[in-house]
Amino acid sequence: MTKEYLNTGYGPNFLVIDIGHKDFTALINPKTAFWTLVRKDHLGSIISDGKFISSFKKKEDEFLKEMETLRFGLKPSAVYFNPTDRCNFNCTYCYIPEKMRKHGANMSEEKLIEGLSILKKYFKTTVPKGRNPQIIFHGAEPLTNKEAVFAGIEKFSGDFDFGIQTNATLLDDEAIDFVLKHKVGIGISIDGPDAKTSDKLRRDWKGEGYFNQIIKVIDSLKDHPGFNVICTITTENMGRLSETVDFFHKSGVKVCMLNIIRCTQEKSRTVKPDDAEAAKHYIKALERSWELYKKTGRKLIIANFANIILGITAPSARKLMCDISPCGGGRCFFAVAANGDMFPCSEFVGVKEFKGGNLFKDSIPKVLETNVFRKVSERQTEQINSCMNCAIQHFCGAPCPAEAYTMNKKDITNRGAFCEFYEEQVRYAFRLIAEEREQDFLWKGWDKGMKQNFEYLA
Repeated sequence: MTKEYLNTGYGPNFLVIDIGHKDFTALINPKTAFWTLVRKDHLGSIISDGKFISSFKKKEDEFLKEMETLRFGLKPSAVYFNPTDRCNFNCTYCYIPEKMRKHGANMSEEKLIEGLSILKKYFKTTVPKGRNPQIIFHGAEPLTNKEAVFAGIEKFSGDFDFGIQTNATLLDDEAIDFVLKHKVGIGISIDGPDAKTSDKLRRDWKGEGYFNQIIKVIDSLKDHPGFNVICTITTENMGRLSETVDFFHKSGVKVCMLNIIRCTQEKSRTVKPDDAEAAKHYIKALERSWELYKKTGRKLIIANFANIILGITAPSARKLMCDISPCGGGRCFFAVAANGDMFPCSEFVGVKEFKGGNLFKDSIPKVLETNVFRKVSERQTEQINSCMNCAIQHFCGAPCPAEAYTMNKKDITNRGAFCEFYEEQVRYAFRLIAEEREQDFLWKGWDKGMKQNFEYLA
């Protein structure tokens, strides 16, 4: 049998990346997203190790199949459902245009019930029996249309797993009781550890902030299993991310997301942080969450980062679909606007040319096959010049297509706004793996039912 070598002939291609660790470097096969950590002083020997190459080759097809299924074999199981275009806030970085938020449509209770009926019927064709599809009431601010939303939840409580993403200002005691009774997931947006920071970009139309009201809601929901908090990283709060982690942990929050700002709308770019600066503060905040865990025994899961670790260690276990190529837009989920218009993702709701059809007028399967949906659902890192040769392309996914489209003269085959930020995030994840700390950042029991499918002992 002819001997095979790395990176030549029929041998597999592996790229070496510096993960910023004193002892280890990463060796990655970009095509399959297979990787191994190698001691720097052993790198030369593993590159020429025929046993390593043959062990990988035996499993290569299996790795490829897993990635192909994850990237191209999934069917929609969730909808971001906007019951209104309107919002009682005027956040600087909102992806929905200001005119829509001020004067947009409200979906009537009757139409919302009709829409959920259509979706229930459709999901019977895509979601396995015994599992509920997800409906996330999104916005704008969904609770400005609370009566219709709650009527829909009540009517279809056994048919969907419901969630609401809200600014929390309309969550009074009665609404909180309803949410808890119906086991509705709740995500609350708050951007810092105090009013001065959090309210800077998150204000109502009169310029008023609501931090003090929102923290009371957090206290009421902190023990709810479906509760999480989202903090958007901007120029105005990145320097206080570690303090924000302290605040969330002290407030009893168990799951949060520290999401880098999306720059889909031009106004949001006025508070776009520098990649390197944002990454520095973000990684410092992640380290702070680990310190708090070691000190108190209680984790604060930073879900978007936990998803990066899962994308590296167990790709099919990832929970979020923004950091894979193609992203989940138009293939794992889609968005419905207040008038029933359908978009690949909520980020596109303010980008009219990505309307694929209407929930009340068009067949969902046909909408998913429209050119505008396929532009998103078939967008691959292999088609992006700056990504096609990148070792970590399947741990990053070149997000976000809406952002890439509006920032690059309507060229969706371009990368988004934060390449360096995502690079540093992946390098940090690999450092944690090298230090055997990655489990400290993950949900308890995340690996239940998982199996190891590759082992190589030098």
